[in-house]
Amino acid sequence: MKIQVLGPLSADVNGMSIVPTAGKPRQILALLALYPGRVMPVPTLMEEIWGTELPQSALTTLQTYILQLRRRLGTAMGPGAPGTAKDVLATRHGGYLLQMPAESVDVHEYERLVGEAQHAFDENEDEKAAATYRRALELWQGPALVDVRVGPILEIEVMRLEESRLATRERRIDVDLRLGRHVEVIAELVDLIARHPQHEGLHSQAMVALYRSGRQATALDVYHRLRRRLVEELGVEPAPQLQRLHQAMLAVDPQLDVISGPRRSSTFDLYAA
Repeated sequence: MKIQVLGPLSADVNGMSIVPTAGKPRQILALLALYPGRVMPVPTLMEEIWGTELPQSALTTLQTYILQLRRRLGTAMGPGAPGTAKDVLATRHGGYLLQMPAESVDVHEYERLVGEAQHAFDENEDEKAAATYRRALELWQGPALVDVRVGPILEIEVMRLEESRLATRERRIDVDLRLGRHVEVIAELVDLIARHPQHEGLHSQAMVALYRSGRQATALDVYHRLRRRLVEELGVEPAPQLQRLHQAMLAVDPQLDVISGPRRSSTFDLYAA
């Protein structure tokens, strides 16, 4: 079985999709897929489907959804399978679980690659770190569970995954900037700061990429637009390290150069106290 949640929900067994068309069974499959090999308690599944307003028939209806999923699974497995659908989508005391290796779900492969990239980063292997971060990000086929109606549990999971995706992109760009790829990341950063207009880390990266590409005036304009937005919308000034980065650009500080700057710092923390 192969399951993808980093984009549209996809679950294939022997090349046959087992993803149901009905919304609530899709939610159940998605939630179980995020935690393969772990019991998902019945109350959690119910909360995901119905929130706090449970119908009187909630338990019976949930069992019907599980049965529907098992039927699709059994059809895809075929008569010659070594186990049964009930072995794969198993019942345990108080809940259900998918009996499958974690690596069969794309999100777990993604998290493994992110960990590998971080290790390479910590070991000063920047080329390997950048390449591995890219491999992790290439697993994404769109927003997480983009075609699944999410309830309160999946909503939190989707937010967590999207935050992780953004943080991974930010770390990958940090490595690219250390490798001197400032020109290559400008277009990506322009898009990112437009999508995340108050994200100071991304703005610091855009400023550094533009500055190192000989576009000092544009880099300073990025800072001023961010500052104006933060002051007008939130009533706060940019973070101290971002203010110091701005001053360093005005002073043409040599530390901003890709060769002489500190290697082990994120772009945002180039001028941390």
